[in-house]
Amino acid sequence: MPDGLTGGFADAPVMAARAFRAALDAMARPGRLHRVEGAEAPAPVSVAAAVLLLTLCDRETPLYLAPGHDGPEVRDWVAFHTGAPLAGREEAVFALGRWEALAPFDGYRIGTPDYPDRSATLIAELDSLSEEGARLTGPGIRTEARLSLPRSVEFRRNRALFPLGRDMIFTCGDTLAALPRTTIVEDL
Repeated sequence: MPDGLTGGFADAPVMAARAFRAALDAMARPGRLHRVEGAEAPAPVSVAAAVLLLTLCDRETPLYLAPGHDGPEVRDWVAFHTGAPLAGREEAVFALGRWEALAPFDGYRIGTPDYPDRSATLIAELDSLSEEGARLTGPGIRTEARLSLPRSVEFRRNRALFPLGRDMIFTCGDTLAALPRTTIVEDL
């Protein structure tokens, strides 16, 4: 099998269920780190991002690959393992790339007043991810949480759109953390 077509879940039902649970828990508890395993996509896609793609994407979830991640090997891997159609940022349900490459953020869907859930989820690859840095408050956080985030006004702008806006999942290696649109980010 060509290299771009390997790296899927060995035991898809079990591994996908575990990964889905980790993604749900990350969204429910913003700022908490979760380790995942079981997938390997071509570089530069991290293990955590590959796990998310295998778990969340299918033939009905358009995916945007930002520059740096949009290459033939990654496209082939996505097509073979998920069947997700590749789309522009305006149509994407999920977007994958480095934080800087995902910008500008205005082009992604933010939902509508009747359907705020029809927004994009950004999967942003980072060089490091730790429970330090920006102060997070909001639903799912008892008092506060900390998460190493890129310095960006986007978090404040996104929160101002609530109940609309984009959800974000940050990945590094085999680790992920989520930042739902309900989370307030301070101290950047």
